[in-house]
Amino acid sequence: MKRYYILLILLTGFACNKQLEEYNPSGLTTDQVFSTPEGFETLVNAVYTYNRWWYGKEEGYSISEMGTDLWTSGTGDKYPDMTQYINLQASNTVVSGLWKQLYAAINLCNTGIGRVDQAGYTDAVRKTRNAELHFMRAFYYWHIVEMWGGVHFTVNETTGVETTANRTPVDTFYALIFRDLDVAINDLPLTTTDYGRATKPVAQAFLARMCLTRGLNERAAVLADSVINNYGYSLQAKYADLWSMSNLQNKEVVWAVNYMKNLVFDDRVDATLYPNGHSRGANNGHLMFIMKYDDLPGMQRDVTNGRPFNRYMPSLFLLNLFNENADSRYAATFKQVWYCNNLKTAPAGMKLGDTAIVVTKYAVTNADTAGKKYRVYDRNMVYAANGGGKDRTHYISLQKFDDPTRASMSEEESARDAFIIRLAEMYLIAAEAQFKLGNNAKAADYINVIRKRAAIPGHEADMQITDADITLDFILDERARELAGEQLRWFDLKRTGKLEERIDKYSPDPAANFQSYHTLRPIPQDQIDAVTNKAEFTQNPGYQ
Repeated sequence: MKRYYILLILLTGFACNKQLEEYNPSGLTTDQVFSTPEGFETLVNAVYTYNRWWYGKEEGYSISEMGTDLWTSGTGDKYPDMTQYINLQASNTVVSGLWKQLYAAINLCNTGIGRVDQAGYTDAVRKTRNAELHFMRAFYYWHIVEMWGGVHFTVNETTGVETTANRTPVDTFYALIFRDLDVAINDLPLTTTDYGRATKPVAQAFLARMCLTRGLNERAAVLADSVINNYGYSLQAKYADLWSMSNLQNKEVVWAVNYMKNLVFDDRVDATLYPNGHSRGANNGHLMFIMKYDDLPGMQRDVTNGRPFNRYMPSLFLLNLFNENADSRYAATFKQVWYCNNLKTAPAGMKLGDTAIVVTKYAVTNADTAGKKYRVYDRNMVYAANGGGKDRTHYISLQKFDDPTRASMSEEESARDAFIIRLAEMYLIAAEAQFKLGNNAKAADYINVIRKRAAIPGHEADMQITDADITLDFILDERARELAGEQLRWFDLKRTGKLEERIDKYSPDPAANFQSYHTLRPIPQDQIDAVTNKAEFTQNPGYQ
């Protein structure tokens, strides 16, 4: 969605215990604004904006990709308590911030659902907007229930100060999620001219994900297959094509957060609503996974190579999942070579455009690098013997989210859309569902579609698998190869019951601190402190 409106977030009302003198210069009330089609449109549009707190944002990556088998901390990691479970507690600012924004989104959805009949819409528009609100409520509640479990649940608009919270079973959350998605699928349009809005296939795709989460494998397979075959989506010819800044709105994308090219409208800072100073803004995934290259010989920071925040580095396990001689996804996903762009610091004889840095997942010898002008970082320099991080500053870097179209080398914001659901996930959902139904041959067929797309020409046979290859671990490995960095990994490992096992096996940095209770996040301490029914609304087990 390209539009979001600040007025509505203010009008939906969050109270505090300070005594404030209120002044409303417009004279408008919530009832007045929401009783007109024009006013209600701002509510629906505002509902979508809460996606921007999660998708393409540092906090979202730290809570959904980090602390898994695929990543570990770079030297710039701001939240090691989250990403490596180092004394993770309720004071963590990531869980506090996302909790508040998700519940603000839920309240806005509830407000809209409760008021849409009085908005003055035509029947057709009312039906669509109501369906959008139900879809978005299901989407936001999924994040809440998976992260925090059976916490506060409501379907009613909050209009004043509430000092109590409830503890509601997880099954109740999912019952509502499924009811809301049924409304969405029944009433959403097949397509939209307003890129980023929910549609019927978007709702079906998300319901397929929910069915897989809840063990409804037959229904998950049917829904995923429907999205694959019935709505005109298609895989891009090359995996690398997905990540081109000139090709973001392509036929593989089922649903995305649409960040604007004009960064002024991406709402980076608003002192009233976003006092933390970085707010939502545009996509900042391009900052998070880049190694520190700009102080090495022959290099300086530029737009092409990106601004290195040095937050996250791939686990050695993730890198080793790829056969880069057959699978094009490795080269499309990771950057291993940097080329000289600064003669002032370059070694003698190095020219602009020559190789300046190579990072490799293999061990190299002195003989391999003898006579080379460029700097080499091999696996033994970057990773410890157990696979944990050793040099957390120089490493193979995720490049899927790079944005060479930014206006300057220091620009933190990117207009890159953040993909939430794409077609390849539907093939993987269908495959996992068929595997769980005992149909390994069908599962292999689905996976082979995306592996065929990923094959380097001439290596198609190397990429094909058979039913004998299909296991749950193989499917998780394939999801890693296809979806690394796309903010699904923590959900995948939790859904399959593999979070602790895979961390212990493949990610020694978070494994040093992970406890079984970390499959839920701590409820923010400011929430615990604020409620008056503390005996009923208690902290999740394991957290202080």
